[in-house]
Amino acid sequence: MKVVLRNPRREVQVRGGRRVKDVLRDLDVIPETVIVIRGDSLITADQIVDDGDTIELRPVMSGGVSA
Repeated sequence: MKVVLRNPRREVQVRGGRRVKDVLRDLDVIPETVIVIRGDSLITADQIVDDGDTIELRPVMSGGVSA
């Protein structure tokens, strides 16, 4: 399975057939710091990703303007 990471942008190959949260743990990524995208859909940490999948990890951004 291919994982596309941002900041800096890079791609890594990992074993699929397991939950997203297990992939994140193996990559030393804190789940609350990223959103996970497969295709055009957000997926949760409990979803299974397979060997043929490509997922993208994008950093969570917060902020805004106070009123």
